[in-house]
Amino acid sequence: MYTIFEAPLQMLADAPTKYEREQATTDHIAQIPTTFDEVVALDGQLGEYAVIAKRKGTTWYVAAMTNWTARDLTISLDMLSDGNHHAEIFADGVNADRDANDYTKTTQTVKKGDTLHIHLAPGGGWSAIVK
Repeated sequence: MYTIFEAPLQMLADAPTKYEREQATTDHIAQIPTTFDEVVALDGQLGEYAVIAKRKGTTWYVAAMTNWTARDLTISLDMLSDGNHHAEIFADGVNADRDANDYTKTTQTVKKGDTLHIHLAPGGGWSAIVK
């Protein structure tokens, strides 16, 4: 949501101890700026799902959200500049449909023209920071 929604004043809406327990997700969220240089709608359907990429400087912030329908989507990375990029990715975990706290964190090298195949659990989301 931090990437998809326009919100110049972001906030963490829980007790600080909740975020301290999940330091990796807190660190990821803290990197997402509130203003961007470029916004690209990659995919979506009104009321169903959205896939958005936003650029600040040379870093891309890419995110996907769905309604209560699970989805498998393909994200094109055509917006990247030439060369290799490092992607930090947070995705719904295997049990995310039953436990919203279930996620996976991965890193991978990506380049312009690559595609990422993602799965969104019902009510799920996906987030990547590509440097």
